[in-house]
Amino acid sequence: QVQLQESGPGLVKPSQTLSLTCTVSGGSITTNYYYWTWIRQPPGKGLEWMGAIGYDGSTDYSPSLKSRTSISRDTSKNQFTLQLRSVTPGDTGVYYCARRTATAEASGPRIVYDYWGQGTQVTVSS
Repeated sequence: QVQLQESGPGLVKPSQTLSLTCTVSGGSITTNYYYWTWIRQPPGKGLEWMGAIGYDGSTDYSPSLKSRTSISRDTSKNQFTLQLRSVTPGDTGVYYCARRTATAEASGPRIVYDYWGQGTQVTVSS
């Protein structure tokens, strides 16, 4: 019953900051041991993991995006937010939020993204 919904601008100008918010319902973003994740897909390309914020507030970012990416959360609103600074047309794509968890298996934990938002189109253009 967990649902995630992305919101934010569909169009941003080069050099500006993209801000997207993911609103979570049906589960708390502070519940252990989930990680709340941003993933994007440029047109015609595969999925790219951007980063995540954990149930404890810890963050992790893709090395290629770390210098201009920030993920934060508002636990009172059960939301987490992506900020991507200094955007270029190469940042155009569909942006998803998703929940990362681990399933218990005999060989050890298996990482899965079990719930996803529907995605939101972001276009970077002047």
